[in-house]
Amino acid sequence: MATTADDQRPDPDALLAALVGAHRGRLKIFLGAAPGVGKTWEMLAAARQKRAEGIDVLAGLIETHGRAETVAQLNDLPLLARKQVAYRGRVIEEFDLDAAIARRPALLLVDELAHTNAPGLRHSKRWQDVVDILEAGIDVWTTLNVQHLESVHDQVARITGVRVAETLPDTVLGLATEIELIDLPPAELRVRLEQGRIYRPDLARRALDGFFRPGNLAALREMALRRVAQHVDRDIATYMRARAIAGPWPAAERVMAVIEAGAASEQVVRHAARLADALRAPLLAFHAETATSANVQSALDLALQLGGTVETATNADAVAAVLAAAAQHNVAHIVVARGAVSFWQTRSLARSLARHARAYSLYVVPDPAARPAPPKPIKTKPSMAPYATSLVIMAFATALGYVLRSVVPRDAMGFVFTAIVVGVASRYGRRLGLFAAVASFLLWNFFFLPPVFTLSVGDPRDIVALVVFLAVGLLTGTLAGRVRIEAEAARSRIDALRRVALFGRTLAAATDLASLSHAIEGEAASLAGGAIVLMADGADLVPMPTLSEAEHAAADFAFRNKIETGVGTITLPSVAWRFFPLATEAGSLGVLGVRPTGALTEPMVQALNALADQGAMATERLRLAARAAEIRAQAKTQLLRTALLSSLSHDLRTPLTGISGAAQTLIAAGSAITEAVRLDLLASIVQDVGRMTRFLANITGMARIETGEIIARRDPVALPALIEAAVARVPDAFHAGVNIADEVQTVIADPSLLEQILVNCLENAVKYAPTGSAISIAARRDGAWVIITVADEGIGIAPADLPRVFDSFFRAERGDRVASGTGLGLAIARAFADAMGGSIEAMSPRTDLPRDGMPGTMITIRVLSA
Repeated sequence: MATTADDQRPDPDALLAALVGAHRGRLKIFLGAAPGVGKTWEMLAAARQKRAEGIDVLAGLIETHGRAETVAQLNDLPLLARKQVAYRGRVIEEFDLDAAIARRPALLLVDELAHTNAPGLRHSKRWQDVVDILEAGIDVWTTLNVQHLESVHDQVARITGVRVAETLPDTVLGLATEIELIDLPPAELRVRLEQGRIYRPDLARRALDGFFRPGNLAALREMALRRVAQHVDRDIATYMRARAIAGPWPAAERVMAVIEAGAASEQVVRHAARLADALRAPLLAFHAETATSANVQSALDLALQLGGTVETATNADAVAAVLAAAAQHNVAHIVVARGAVSFWQTRSLARSLARHARAYSLYVVPDPAARPAPPKPIKTKPSMAPYATSLVIMAFATALGYVLRSVVPRDAMGFVFTAIVVGVASRYGRRLGLFAAVASFLLWNFFFLPPVFTLSVGDPRDIVALVVFLAVGLLTGTLAGRVRIEAEAARSRIDALRRVALFGRTLAAATDLASLSHAIEGEAASLAGGAIVLMADGADLVPMPTLSEAEHAAADFAFRNKIETGVGTITLPSVAWRFFPLATEAGSLGVLGVRPTGALTEPMVQALNALADQGAMATERLRLAARAAEIRAQAKTQLLRTALLSSLSHDLRTPLTGISGAAQTLIAAGSAITEAVRLDLLASIVQDVGRMTRFLANITGMARIETGEIIARRDPVALPALIEAAVARVPDAFHAGVNIADEVQTVIADPSLLEQILVNCLENAVKYAPTGSAISIAARRDGAWVIITVADEGIGIAPADLPRVFDSFFRAERGDRVASGTGLGLAIARAFADAMGGSIEAMSPRTDLPRDGMPGTMITIRVLSA
């Protein structure tokens, strides 16, 4: 195929796109498969390196979600002030597009590209803000999860059961000059989730059983990998067109359906669409219009309906047109009809492509009208090699014996031929053994028994020798055949045992019934062909649409009676499937069905039985584990319910009793009581009302934490003023000493949440410390953190209670007394600290107090330094 000078010209469209892109900002997307893989952390780490190189980097908007690792990466980067937007009676913070363009940094960081902006801003979506910034010539780095792409919206919903609310068009990915995949194996991501490094522990537990299931993460990870591969393929194709480089380059899968006139045109499109779907590759339908072209519009329309793109070209040489289109689009797979060969057309397009398109994978679709020819019986010809080998051995032994006839007696040659018969029969079986016996006798008789060189039997011993030769060949061949059969059976058993042992490890790693069923099906399919697992739903099997009514009946019989049914058994043998019960002593859990492609051997049946037994035990293990987890959750819920009722009974009844008594005294005494007594009673009423208010505030605060309604702010906070306000809210803590280092006057925190943490810690110190004992508050800097401590000289916390002191409704016991309160103060403090990306911990006894006094307690709070 000749190549013209025009074919070597760079693509004008590619050159124009490069020229336009030179005047726009460059977009880099950090793409992840799921939340928590580290997109924002990686973006900030790379941005800090750029800033160290002298590049003007500005963090336009970063969502840390309270993750301490992400917050630490952000501490020394300049931040763009957020725009305050009033929405539904509250003020929310959004990205300030105008301020970012006016600031004009060399590199702008904008987190969460798919975010929906609040009403009233210039654009409804954040990605539209990013487009404006790129048009202004500013480089942008941003983050995105693959489930937010519009094209995979329905697919993600089917896989995960979660319908993502915020999406963006796939064309936004086309704006990126670089996409960096932030990848993390599903197992490591689930470990991060269990450690509380992504969500709070209560939310993490729900996420592990929902969106973050291993199967979901694997599917999302595959989507992300394919998106990045498609972007790289697009860059390669653009590079090739801009430099007139001939393809294809094997960088990605791309399928082209070559459409010709004929009955097979639509079948070609369907076959190519199935191939593209299996490869997750783009589909291109191509038609070369020649002088003899007929109407192929229906096939082109079908290609569009199946999600492909269509391209046509006018060229008298169809082969040249197909190869040119394939090279232009960097196609890897070409699908074409077989085509008919006539008197006028001796070579079809498929044959021509097979000759010239050697750089491509070629798929030829058969003629739909053609009927397959009946299969011809295969005649197996017996191999003559064993016979020739036996004759060569016997001829060599004969020649050697004849040369040494003066040394080796004729009777000894009989033993030599007997050994040859034994060896041949052992190696090749009974038939070759009999052949060797007859041939050995004839050679022995002709060359060594007198009269030599004649085939006469003149001595009765010769007849005995012949019988012995035949008997040895028959017996040895039979025994050798049995040995071979038993050896093959032993090998099959060893292979089956090896498979079962390896499969046991796979079963042990399964974490849910879906992955377990998939593992059992895969192993059974590798043993016998098609396989299926039907699990029980209560007292019945879950129906499977792919099974017929008779096959369902066989599976149900195996399930209820714990016996094998189907092909190869005495129960319903006409069914093409064979069903093995998944049963334990507790009952039937399901059935394993296999559809063998050939005869089921005994070792194969034994392996399938062992597989079914192991699968049943693994299923029982998973169900027992799930039941145990459910029982633990119910027990924990019951403990929390009991603690709440106990707290309500004590902490509401006590102030209500005081209020009721004071009110009754005021009513009954009337004007008889003095003014001082009346004021004292009123003050006690106010005090008890405040106590009830704090109690209800703790209950509602914990409920807001559990439902995720609290979202921490990230604002600079004057620490001295905030500590003063917290001390003022706790009446008995007015004498607390405050010691704040000069370098920690300001912290990054939510002022209301941090103040409530300090109030709860001070109330705890007042509650457990003797009246008049010292309570101190101190603050110092430790790297990127500020350490705030609230210390008392009270009765301290027992070592056994320290791990539980921040649990909901936990109140430490001291002798036969339990301190009053809900047991929620420190639990709320920990939740607020986690929400701000900080931490809180307790230490008792204090190391700075004398050992002969009370042990005291120190609560340590860590927040980010400004």
